[in-house]
Amino acid sequence: MSFEFFIGPCVLESEELCAEIIEFLQDFFSTYPEINWYFKGSFDKANRTSFSSYRGPGLEKGLEIFSAVIQKYKIKTITDIHLPEQAIPVAKVVDILQIPAFLCRQTDLLLAASKACANENRILNIKKAQFLAPWDMKNVLEKVLSILPLEQIRITERGTCFGYNTLITDFSGIEILKSFGAKVIYDATHSLQKPGGLGTQTGGQREAFFPMTAAAIASGVEGIFMEVHPDPSKALSDASTSISLTDVKKFLPKLLSLQHFTKTLYDELL
Repeated sequence: MSFEFFIGPCVLESEELCAEIIEFLQDFFSTYPEINWYFKGSFDKANRTSFSSYRGPGLEKGLEIFSAVIQKYKIKTITDIHLPEQAIPVAKVVDILQIPAFLCRQTDLLLAASKACANENRILNIKKAQFLAPWDMKNVLEKVLSILPLEQIRITERGTCFGYNTLITDFSGIEILKSFGAKVIYDATHSLQKPGGLGTQTGGQREAFFPMTAAAIASGVEGIFMEVHPDPSKALSDASTSISLTDVKKFLPKLLSLQHFTKTLYDELL
């Protein structure tokens, strides 16, 4: 399977912003036809730090935005769901349904998403909770394997709780996740978060994006999840960790070169 990118804004802010980002990404990835990329964005951020934080346009408007950009740009898409009843309507529109990290043990949500993916021939991406050990994801995976084959499942590493307001990434855990057989993705921007670190907002270490993502690629992940924005300082969600489009041009060619080199090494070892 080809290397994958799940890339876009944290939250769907407007159709116009989505169009700006998609047009940039289409131009950028046209140089890398071997990369399988999906436009990401949340229609609802149900776990914001503060009650006053922007959550998104909601399910109905969010699916309208996805439908519009899919029709116009002929792209593949990914978004997260929080409730079992959201699975069917979302699966009718987007290519990948995503289970948020905090909800990855919610059996009813996992089964509803799996059934919707099976019915619509979609992919299910499950984020590993910040409070779970890598080996605990085997139990999560077994729930969805009762409905979906491995090739329709992704597992995403997004950091582990390390005291208050801090995440770390255990790169040795990537090998454990890979041993379960599903394709493993690295969440390169959420792994940089400091949850609630700004009091009423989540903080983060955007400056660590390149070395952390390079380490994940060297560890053999098969895809990157990342949030981008034309001006991260104005992003309505995850402003501290979103990557600017300028830095996408700066960093991704180097990371893709590393991925090609790493894949060659792994192929030789196997």
